[in-house]
Amino acid sequence: MILEELDIETLKEKGISEEKLRDELKMLAEGFPFLKIEAPATVGHGISPLSDDMKKTAVKCWDDFLSAGGIVMKMVPASGAASRMFKDIFSFVNGNKEKPDNDFMKKFFERIEDFAFFPRLNFICISLYGKSVDSLVKEKRFKDVAQALIGKDGLNYGYLPKALLQFHKVIGTSRTALEEHLAEGAMYASGKNEKVTVHFTVSQDHLPLVMSKVEEASAHIGHKYGVTFDVSYSVQKSHTDTVASNLDGSPYRENGKLFFRPGGHGALIENLNDLDADIIFIKNIDNVVPDERRASTVEYKKIIGGILVATKQRINEYCKKLDKGTPSAEDLEEMLHFTRTVLCITHDNADEMSAEEKAEYLFSKLNRPTRVCGMVKNEGEPGGGPYLAYNADGTVSPQILEASQIDPDNKETVKMMKNATHFNPVDLVVSTKDFRGKKFNLPDYVDKATGFISLKSREGVEIKALELPGLWNGAMSDWNTILVEVPADTFNPVKTVNDLLRDSHQPVA
Repeated sequence: MILEELDIETLKEKGISEEKLRDELKMLAEGFPFLKIEAPATVGHGISPLSDDMKKTAVKCWDDFLSAGGIVMKMVPASGAASRMFKDIFSFVNGNKEKPDNDFMKKFFERIEDFAFFPRLNFICISLYGKSVDSLVKEKRFKDVAQALIGKDGLNYGYLPKALLQFHKVIGTSRTALEEHLAEGAMYASGKNEKVTVHFTVSQDHLPLVMSKVEEASAHIGHKYGVTFDVSYSVQKSHTDTVASNLDGSPYRENGKLFFRPGGHGALIENLNDLDADIIFIKNIDNVVPDERRASTVEYKKIIGGILVATKQRINEYCKKLDKGTPSAEDLEEMLHFTRTVLCITHDNADEMSAEEKAEYLFSKLNRPTRVCGMVKNEGEPGGGPYLAYNADGTVSPQILEASQIDPDNKETVKMMKNATHFNPVDLVVSTKDFRGKKFNLPDYVDKATGFISLKSREGVEIKALELPGLWNGAMSDWNTILVEVPADTFNPVKTVNDLLRDSHQPVA
């Protein structure tokens, strides 16, 4: 490919190298290799079950860590617009039917008063049409109500970020998803000085709105829980955008200019890399519940946090010993046992290695970023899951894979996939510093061969889009990973507006 002058200018503008562009076009043309897996990660085989004693120990470890002044941050990916959440509403508004004719839309209108946003929607309808929601529904003006919810002249919910949508009813008022994350952080991430540090990743377009909401909410939520908030923000970096191609692999252009798209949530590894804390919790913006349903979430946040603290303490001790030279045979065996049983990393030839080789191998595996993932049983939700997968160096370790990374023509692999029991992690807690307290450079631990290719339509033209290795997939491929089983009630995503009608998002009766 010969780059034109305009191409070079575009690359410079976005901070993207020619090498990166050529690599991405090659990936789009050739695709990504399938990953080789040994087995699905299941409870007792890659996923740790938790006894009551283990839970108590982990919670104490977490509380001790906070009391000792440990620095904690809560990172919330919140850049996505809510348009997909209202896909069915948009279809109804833009369709030919004047009244609900499917189960989704019937349920939406039957239970419309159960949504936390109903009072505001009612007010908007009166402002726009001079009539309440109830009156409009009686007159079968369903489209007017739906338009008032999603339209730019109404609540604008079809275009706002999920962070700013009213999710839950609170006595006398309501809370947005953003406010629920602040409240949640106050319940398990308040440090020695009663300060809660939160970081939101947002889109540039929504940044002023989000900042304004945080300023308004942090005062009253802080007062309620007796904490102060230190909130920061970041946007997805321009140089993480990926080039799109035509179906034949040639670069797709608009008005002669190379066309780039956001690289997916895997781009957020760069944002995470900029954060400075001992422990960082990561959880999507839409996975929240009201206060009265939050006990389990808070308990398990403390549990996985405590497990990470305890694990990291052992890793740091081992790394300090290894850094001084080759430890004793007894110490090396203890470390090998730890990597096999706690980190679930296996190497067929580890026992045959010399003492020096073992020490080198152990240091390379232990001195890495570490994460603890809360895993729930898969009860039919779409998405990937945990597997014991082969790495480039021949080791096997826990990985979170998407279905697209698994060879559909390999019968054995497909069988393993069908036998998988758990879903993508619903909670992540990570340590991004080494045993000296120095930050790891997280992009160094990304498996670049684990991206995704999807087909998109752009102005009527089919194009190939490239997504970077997902945040908890390939972007954290070369991390130490501990998978912990957590209960289903810690996983309450809102993918469609009607998900807000589930019990988990409704007031306790």
